[in-house]
Amino acid sequence: MTTPRVTLIVAILASFAAFLDGSIVTVALPAIAKDLGGGVGTQQWVLDAYLLSLGSLILLAGSLADSFGSLRILRIGLCVFGLASIACALAPTASVLIATRGVQGIGAALLVPSSLALITSTFSGEAKGRAIGAWTAWTSTAFIVGPLLGGILVDTLGWRHIFAINVIPILVTLFLTRGGTTSSDRRTQASIDSLGAALAALGLAGSVFALIEQQNLGWTSPLVLAPLTIGLACLVAFILWERHTAYPMLPLTLFRSQNFRNGNLATAAIYAGVSLGLLVVVLFLQEAAGFTATMAGMATLPIALISLALSRTFGTLAGKHGPRLFMTLGPALAAAGFLLMLTARSPINFWWQILPGLLLYGTGLAITVAPLTTAVLSSISATQAGVGSAVNNAVARISGLVAIAFMSTVIGSALTTGSFHRALTVTAGLFLTGSVISAVGIRNGSASDSPIPAEAAANCTDRAILTLPPTFAPRIMR
Repeated sequence: MTTPRVTLIVAILASFAAFLDGSIVTVALPAIAKDLGGGVGTQQWVLDAYLLSLGSLILLAGSLADSFGSLRILRIGLCVFGLASIACALAPTASVLIATRGVQGIGAALLVPSSLALITSTFSGEAKGRAIGAWTAWTSTAFIVGPLLGGILVDTLGWRHIFAINVIPILVTLFLTRGGTTSSDRRTQASIDSLGAALAALGLAGSVFALIEQQNLGWTSPLVLAPLTIGLACLVAFILWERHTAYPMLPLTLFRSQNFRNGNLATAAIYAGVSLGLLVVVLFLQEAAGFTATMAGMATLPIALISLALSRTFGTLAGKHGPRLFMTLGPALAAAGFLLMLTARSPINFWWQILPGLLLYGTGLAITVAPLTTAVLSSISATQAGVGSAVNNAVARISGLVAIAFMSTVIGSALTTGSFHRALTVTAGLFLTGSVISAVGIRNGSASDSPIPAEAAANCTDRAILTLPPTFAPRIMR
């Protein structure tokens, strides 16, 4: 890499691939299950295998970039993600696809933090803010084009091409990184919490396996009870280890802040609702309403566009008036949107039964996300903002992972109108839980004096929807 401009392009392309994969797969799930078999279980595992490795390792990725250099970790992430994408595209069975999706999640966990670290080590001052702003603007478009592009690929070329398409930006990015040094941004003092990462991964894997497979095997099956017990034990051991290790992957002292603690609790409830609710709607539109994958992808477009149009406005208002009102009102509106979709009956009329609820949900989400980012990141010092944003990102990922694992418990073995209504009710309950937590637990006027670092706000964009633009974050904290 010869110029800062090329460095920025590399960072954008690398993270774009990971962001795109997070939004493109959902519309392909019915086609994957039809081709490879396995029904709802296959659909759950295709999503959760990716989220499991991503959620387990994303807190560790920053330490890896610090220890070995962000460019080196970026290259490794590109290779892992690219090779796994090819393997996903060629997968002959559901089991192979699920396994390669897990490897793909490992690559994604390395890409986003290292691409941000590459920018922060290359740029400084106002140039860094502009670079991070460009990174967010370009990569966030993946959430808009992902479902639509995925639908078009599924309907025209087949679901395997949603994975194969990743190879193009990966190869271009690897070509642009040729000749770049890997030593300038290396910090040998950084410590890697390997045991913490292993305990977190095993804990989540065992718990998620039990939640998904209990639908087929039952809660009393040893194949469910054993991994559930081991998983929960590992999660308890993880918390105990993080309390005592000198360099924790998850610094528990951050949770002494009321807004950080309750903001992450609200994040868990809200993003569980985001993951479960939108997935069920997309599946229902294809499996019950007869939508093509392209049409289902287009149905989600208004949500991303509403977030794009309104998130900055509500970020500004949260900076002026505090985040509590918006974090209370936004999830309540999102819940109302899902409850409004309870009017859906056969024959399904998208325009009157589904779209009004999606628009209300999108508005509620736009009201929520930027104030939520503000509440969490402004509750801790600027020096802690990097790890704080990584923790909040991981909470959002893991809550989505658990919500998807619960999907079969909620809807059963098939997605009918009745099971769709159950899922809508559960989703609304999750959003209302986030609203109540925010109303009771979030305090206005408790922000630190330091503005939110741009890279910390940018790290919170790695989710299912658009969030607070990083170049805007310092402004709203004045």
